[in-house]
Amino acid sequence: MSNPTRMDPTFYRSAAEAIAAPTEQLAYVVAFDRAGERPDALTVVDTDADSPTYGQLVGWAELPTVGDELHHFGWNACSSALAHEGHDMGHDGLQRRFLLLPGLRSSRIHVYDTQPDPRSPRLHKTIEAEELAEKAGYSRPHTLHCGPDGVFLTCLGGTADGEGPGGIALLDHATFDVLRAWETDRGPQYLAYDAWWHLNQNTLVSSEWGTPAMVEDGLVPELLLGNRYGHRLHFWDLAEGRHVQEVDLGPEHQMVLELRPSHDPDATWGFVGVVVSTADLSASVWRWSRDGEEWTAEKVITIPAEPADPDDLPPALKPFSAVPPLVTDIDLSVDDRMLYVSCWGTGELKQYDVSDPSAPREVGSVHLGGIVRRTAHPAAPGEPLAGGPQMVEVSRDGRRIYVTNSLYGAWDDQFFPDGCGSWMAKIDTDPQAGGLTLDERFFPHGQDWRGLRPHQVRLQGGDASSDSYCYR
Repeated sequence: MSNPTRMDPTFYRSAAEAIAAPTEQLAYVVAFDRAGERPDALTVVDTDADSPTYGQLVGWAELPTVGDELHHFGWNACSSALAHEGHDMGHDGLQRRFLLLPGLRSSRIHVYDTQPDPRSPRLHKTIEAEELAEKAGYSRPHTLHCGPDGVFLTCLGGTADGEGPGGIALLDHATFDVLRAWETDRGPQYLAYDAWWHLNQNTLVSSEWGTPAMVEDGLVPELLLGNRYGHRLHFWDLAEGRHVQEVDLGPEHQMVLELRPSHDPDATWGFVGVVVSTADLSASVWRWSRDGEEWTAEKVITIPAEPADPDDLPPALKPFSAVPPLVTDIDLSVDDRMLYVSCWGTGELKQYDVSDPSAPREVGSVHLGGIVRRTAHPAAPGEPLAGGPQMVEVSRDGRRIYVTNSLYGAWDDQFFPDGCGSWMAKIDTDPQAGGLTLDERFFPHGQDWRGLRPHQVRLQGGDASSDSYCYR
């Protein structure tokens, strides 16, 4: 084969290179139809502040199917690919080009090509649920990262309807064919959610939510109060797919979700968010780290529930007379300086300086939506908002934060029974000093989303929650 014509300029050897690179001009956002009657969509939002269409949807690619419930999605390759082998993508070399869109409800995966026109993604391939089940033994694909040996795709379910074990499917880097289950020895792991790694330490970390039967029809109060949702971290040998250690955060710490390891390739720590404590309805963020040969975790942030009038609460919360923060997403800036924490229940995005990762210090906060507050956006001050800051994405230079408001269809309906609405917001910050300011020019909402609900955001050229780096 002839030499590739060029290396993709959006692969960065280090976090510092990523921070110094040109800023994103576009954001890709998946949006889903709650009723499952219309196609979900991969949308494109203009993030160029000098553009006449800034803050507007400028691309819309409808899926060819219905009932997928797009949730998390990601690039075929990221900066960590510089340290991987096996990426043969033809004459042009490996590129951050394809977006893989798992359907959390359908178990299908649609692959879209963002070339030649980044504003008009084109369907490249569809991986059916049957292939995922037959070759890997999994269903309900959730989160993906480009890694050694292939694309790692976490899945909530096994092949038994609604049950586990969940785990990780491995997809071919170039063809996206399902290869196999990644695990060779899962040990005690049964529940699954997120997975990420410390590449230079040969360690993969995974977290827990619940089986499809535990989550697809909404939060099950009996399971929550019985502490049956996930409350553990799992540490694995990355090269061997072998379970090494389990760390239990305590059964009251329910739903251990988003993993954000340090971007420093030599570090052995990261943060994970916990949705709710059954002891007091608080939410928390934990820091894991390695102590010798053992992995440990400690709670470094606690966010208490807020008292509320039961008349203002949805049925699920009336008995508690309080609004839980419900930490549903976290994101760590590329320089490992700032941690962002989405409190979906109270409608707040919190910013913490984590220069000392063992002692986070709150330096910023902004409110939007919320179960009780319904805080409006300054661009539409007369419109009370439902939902709250949920998925959060940080630009590589740490100056811009993007949030969307939908969690998961059935859970939206439980906590916002009058409707969750559809909106996306952008927040500006000083990456060194902190402080959050809503951008009044950037607020696609309501019918901008054509009746769909936006969920995760991916930024052109990479972002804080999907890239890992291999070099200092």
